[in-house]
Amino acid sequence: METPKRKALIELKNYLIHLKDLGYTEIPCETELLANVAQDTAQPSLSTNKMSKNKSLEVVQKELGDCTRCKLSEGRKNIVFGSGNPNADLVFVGEGPGADEDEQGLPFVGRSGKKLTEIIEKGMGLNREKDTYICNIVKCRPPGNRDPEPDEVSACNPFLIQQLQAIKPKVIVALGKPASSTLLGRTVPIVKERGTWHEYAGIKLMLTFHPSYLIRFYTLENRKAVHEDMKKVLKELGR
Repeated sequence: METPKRKALIELKNYLIHLKDLGYTEIPCETELLANVAQDTAQPSLSTNKMSKNKSLEVVQKELGDCTRCKLSEGRKNIVFGSGNPNADLVFVGEGPGADEDEQGLPFVGRSGKKLTEIIEKGMGLNREKDTYICNIVKCRPPGNRDPEPDEVSACNPFLIQQLQAIKPKVIVALGKPASSTLLGRTVPIVKERGTWHEYAGIKLMLTFHPSYLIRFYTLENRKAVHEDMKKVLKELGR
């Protein structure tokens, strides 16, 4: 029988493996990160009061400000905070802005964004702006659209957490490996784990492919896989 202590040790082991996979050679102990540990690593207190959500999300964006917390700020044109309905029951979390997003200051507006809109509106029968909120694990474009580096993810993570606290959706969809790994705190083999349910701070979390993956590997099998994932999401939402 798995005891709470053993479960905690397993989770700690998985977290340390995740840090190693991300490239850390020691546990990150930056002052700003430590200041947020108690608030950010515990199960967040998620208010159910929808009336306070807009203001809370605005406060998070104001606190982010003209961010220079990591090196991504050096080459960006715009911070890409997020967009959509701040009272949405469904949140999509991606990896990071691309060139089009950096130019416009909005998430998922390039080729991947068009694919995501197609998934939401044609595949799920939802309205992207009215029924969802979309953001990324980092708010500035990584050079050459590379994966975000560990220090960049760490710098942005407190704001991602606070965004999700402010919105308190019923379901979060993690798009791709970096988003899935960040939300679960471990390295996620996305091909193996896509389509599976998890929890993030008591919120149902679905893992699926990033829209860019569907563009690169546009097969009937992959399209069906994401379609099935979104059917599970709709069922969880009661639609």
